[in-house]
Amino acid sequence: MTKRVGFIGLGAIGRPMAKHIADAFPTVVWNRTRERAESFAAEKGAREVGSPRAVVEETDVVVMSLPTSAIVLEVIESIGEVWREGQLLVDATSGDPSGAREAAAQLSKFGVGFVDAPVSGGTSGAEAGNLTVMLGGEEPWVGQAREIVAAYSSKVVHVGPIGAAHALKAVNNALLAVNIQAAGEGLAALVKLGVKAEVALDVINSSSGRSNVTENLFPERVVSRAWPRTFRLALLDKDLSVALKVLEDNGVPSGAIRTAKEAFAAGRKALGEEADHVELVKEIEKAAGVEIR
Repeated sequence: MTKRVGFIGLGAIGRPMAKHIADAFPTVVWNRTRERAESFAAEKGAREVGSPRAVVEETDVVVMSLPTSAIVLEVIESIGEVWREGQLLVDATSGDPSGAREAAAQLSKFGVGFVDAPVSGGTSGAEAGNLTVMLGGEEPWVGQAREIVAAYSSKVVHVGPIGAAHALKAVNNALLAVNIQAAGEGLAALVKLGVKAEVALDVINSSSGRSNVTENLFPERVVSRAWPRTFRLALLDKDLSVALKVLEDNGVPSGAIRTAKEAFAAGRKALGEEADHVELVKEIEKAAGVEIR
């Protein structure tokens, strides 16, 4: 029997993910801003409903793509005893491990499964349906989650128990943040010394310092001065907080990630909640008195 899938959270990355879900399964959607859900339903032939409770009432598997684990927990609690034994919640939020474990514990009271399933690949990966998905949880729930996330992914990896996927996603994003800050500082110094940014990047990207940041983000966004907004700096700042907690809870030194956290927290305050994550470089340029060109 074809599973009925509910999708909660039609944000910048959730909406394109939900499009792929709707192409593969009968889909019910809810979004806090109802107009977004209504327009999605009209476009994709999905069913729009007025509450998360209604989503759960009508579906077998629910996917949530929300800003934080705290919001996921609020939604779970708002649904209350509508949950049914055998249902599954796939949490695509970039959340935190403790939140995942708490969500799983709440849902287990109703016989409902939980898999944390954060994604990597950004809005472009979501649009193309080739996201990388990390799964944290236990069989058979992970096997069921694979069926659903396959609709919007090209790589799916079961990384460990509940919470492990959220931890891995946070660490991955912390490395992204460290690379943005380090590349911004290094390139600002080189430009002040008279090295053109394109020349510096050409050398770096043929050498050991290269990363996705230097290979893609800096040429496409910084040197071009395009600054597209695809992933909010505020969300990366949140992910850095999660990563720091993961390191602290496990007794691991956190100097590099802590430094990045301080920089992104300051950048968030200066640039506002809607700034893109790469726009941290603007603050580095401002402090250095140079544009990376």
